[in-house]
Amino acid sequence: MREAFVDTMSRLIEEDPRTALVLADISAAAFEPVALKHPDRVRNVGIREQLMIGVAGGLALTGLRPVAHSYATFLIDRAYEQIKLDLAHQGVGAVLVSVGASYDGSTAGYTHMSPMDVQLIDTLPGWTVHVPGHSGEVAPLLAAAMPHDDPVYLRLSTQVNDIAYADAHLLRPVRHGSRALVVAVGPMLAPVLEATRGLDVTVAYTHTPRPFDTTGLRALAGSGNVALVEPYLAGTSAHVVSEALSDRAHRLLSLGVGRVDLHAYGTPADHARRHGLDPTGLRAALTTWL
Repeated sequence: MREAFVDTMSRLIEEDPRTALVLADISAAAFEPVALKHPDRVRNVGIREQLMIGVAGGLALTGLRPVAHSYATFLIDRAYEQIKLDLAHQGVGAVLVSVGASYDGSTAGYTHMSPMDVQLIDTLPGWTVHVPGHSGEVAPLLAAAMPHDDPVYLRLSTQVNDIAYADAHLLRPVRHGSRALVVAVGPMLAPVLEATRGLDVTVAYTHTPRPFDTTGLRALAGSGNVALVEPYLAGTSAHVVSEALSDRAHRLLSLGVGRVDLHAYGTPADHARRHGLDPTGLRAALTTWL
């Protein structure tokens, strides 16, 4: 996904004079060729993530379409106040593109993990959030975010599904059943499909949890049983689902990254297992709930 972002972003900078990129050292080497050609629109502010967002806000005020990029924990967690003030409060948008996701950077320790990023963005109004599950989804999502001026968060991961679904802005059923609807967000589709093999459930996929496809949710949740599997903090989208189904009886199971700090390094697969987001853990949680 990161390579797809670099390739697509470099092309967009070449093609559109309104496109700008602000970096805080992360991925600076990958963007060096296009930065040398367009130094006025590709800026590296060094390890100053708050400044990166401030510069992005300033560029947006001049009419440019800025993209800011770093690890999620630096881009969202560390610079949240600047996102709130320099973008949201000033009424300007930017495209924030992160890597690292929840625990993709687990080998570097908790400083490089951010399972709470989407929930933080969810406190601000008007944001579109894309969580692609395949590298093939990155280019169209990024390209679609550039012509307008609304705030967009694009969350990249090293965890991937087997198939790209570029049309998954809305809930896309990939398996049909009658006992429950299981919604898989982004890279959770692959483990969810394995976990639900043989179960009488509908599995639906989306790479765009904000705005959430509540119309599709209502159409697919006829059983009243909804399981929501997200690759960030468990329950991040629970309020959206509950509000969408507030006029009908329903049960909701929210699965995602737990709120307990594991105080562990390990691989992303180790963390997925410990949070119950591997196929075995998901299968156990879903069958117990059903």
